[in-house]
Amino acid sequence: MKKSVRLYINGTVQGVFFRIFVKENAERYNVKGFTRNLEDGRIEVFLEGDTDNSIIKKVEIKKEYFQDLKTFKLLHI
Repeated sequence: MKKSVRLYINGTVQGVFFRIFVKENAERYNVKGFTRNLEDGRIEVFLEGDTDNSIIKKVEIKKEYFQDLKTFKLLHI
């Protein structure tokens, strides 16, 4: 099934290669669309593709205590 979504992302995302990150991952998963900086500081992302290729169903955001990590690691359970 084909599906389209539009995302508006707030936060410190402009100027940190976020749009390039979105584009590279969209190309990797054969998702079409665009991303752009908006005048109010948000990022707009429009995505469309085949939902048969999608496995993410929901994203939750949970506030956490700052831990002052020094690197990014891949952890395994």
